[in-house]
Amino acid sequence: MDRSASSSGAPDALWRQAADVLAGNRAGSSTVPSRTLYPHQWSWDSAFVAIGLRHLSARRAQRELETLLAAQWADGRIPHIVFNPAVPHDAYFPSPDFWQSSRAGRAAGAPSGRETSGIVQPPVHALAAWLVHRADPEESRRRGFLARVRPRLAAWHDYLLTRRDLGGGGLAAVVHPWESGMDNSPCWDRALRRVEPAPPGAFRRADLHHGHHADRPTDADYGRYVRLAADYREAGYDDRAARHGFAVEDPCFNALLAVGELALAAIARDLGADGDAHTARAERIAHRLVVRLWDADAGVFRVRDLRDGTLVDEQGVGGLVPLVVPRLPPAVADRLRAALHGPRFRAPATRLVPAYDLTGHAFDAQRYWRGPAWFNTAWLIHRGLLTHGFHQEAAQLRDGFLTEAGRTGFAEYVDPVTGAGRGARRFSWTAALTLDLLRTGT
Repeated sequence: MDRSASSSGAPDALWRQAADVLAGNRAGSSTVPSRTLYPHQWSWDSAFVAIGLRHLSARRAQRELETLLAAQWADGRIPHIVFNPAVPHDAYFPSPDFWQSSRAGRAAGAPSGRETSGIVQPPVHALAAWLVHRADPEESRRRGFLARVRPRLAAWHDYLLTRRDLGGGGLAAVVHPWESGMDNSPCWDRALRRVEPAPPGAFRRADLHHGHHADRPTDADYGRYVRLAADYREAGYDDRAARHGFAVEDPCFNALLAVGELALAAIARDLGADGDAHTARAERIAHRLVVRLWDADAGVFRVRDLRDGTLVDEQGVGGLVPLVVPRLPPAVADRLRAALHGPRFRAPATRLVPAYDLTGHAFDAQRYWRGPAWFNTAWLIHRGLLTHGFHQEAAQLRDGFLTEAGRTGFAEYVDPVTGAGRGARRFSWTAALTLDLLRTGT
């Protein structure tokens, strides 16, 4: 690897093991999340992967993001999957022949030379680009990295804040549970109940060939996911023309958009441009996040269902992720810190944060985002704790992250009740973020 960083001061074995995972999951100029369950390039996965790769190879980290951005649509969206044409269609569903991006998405500006999905994932990309640049500014400037990715990242944010402001409140909406990155969270259940599932014969589940049925979303939920994606496809992926059967404002998604705007401001200034417009937009998003999604009684952020305008009465880890926003009111940050210590999110068997309220009616310790503790959300919350000066809690979370990553063989997620690793092993973002915490975490 070019310009490899030393792991001096880090536990050498864990560093080497994490680096080995990323080397093993490399697929050309990008990285797959898992060789078995996820054999293509995923959007927010690649952003997290780049954050870790920057400690191994600045150039490879840049290429990870550049490869993803090369599949960006003309309307600005970054698709949540970029398909590898060498992978058979039956290796993953929904496959390219389901999404039909180059045909159905033509009017929305889907690329003609690459097949992608038509939906998006959380906007971690600008933050990742800025962190990658800072890892080796000389290499970044030599390759013109920031100058090339900046207009693409700005177009991405513009898409989210214009075409996706479906509630008119200054926040971006997600129109499919997969867009949140937290696919089957109970926070989506109420809105999903309005969606008629696609019949079982209309889809095939390749995920069950590699993942345990108890870990994965149910067939009924999957049928609803397929229905929403098919309806969006038939509307040409046009956000103005589509009649969205599911539309919510998610606190995690919008918190990352605010942080991304601050990263774009820093990128602009590094290039000698004025970043004030991005800073102002970040402040507006942070303000609207509190106005529209903060629940002062519960002390967490909640999801807003745009079909009826109400807050969803469920507590998920996405309601804690806004800690990453620097301009969050101090009283709100203090309440989020308290929630992390409370009975809803203090897991008995791990220092990671459960995906869903441990006392909630829909809690399931093993099933995907309905209870298990994830490494990427732990990384985001760790960053948020540091942002607001909660250094002791950040150190505890970092230590728990590194312990669980090594103990579980870089598992996709962890059962919060037993501590068992679940999902895929040798998972890319777990390995990448391990590298980042070994190098930069405090």
